[in-house]
Amino acid sequence: MTRGADVINFLCPDVEFAINGDDFDSVLWINLDKAPITKKQYQDGFAKYEASKAKNDADKESAKQAILDRIGLTADELKTILG
Repeated sequence: MTRGADVINFLCPDVEFAINGDDFDSVLWINLDKAPITKKQYQDGFAKYEASKAKNDADKESAKQAILDRIGLTADELKTILG
């Protein structure tokens, strides 16, 4: 489950903040006079974060599979080797 902090870190990676749960109105923007994103951007950010995370996970899995294919092992064989 995506948390509000995950979304803010995704949308505003260099911003310091504190948040209570997933409530945008509870965000305390540290060292900023105003929020760097709107409430709508925050709400839309959940879907963007989840899509980005899914793509990153798929890319990692694809890269792992490419390595296994290159060395001629299956994932189960590698698990057996590694114990």
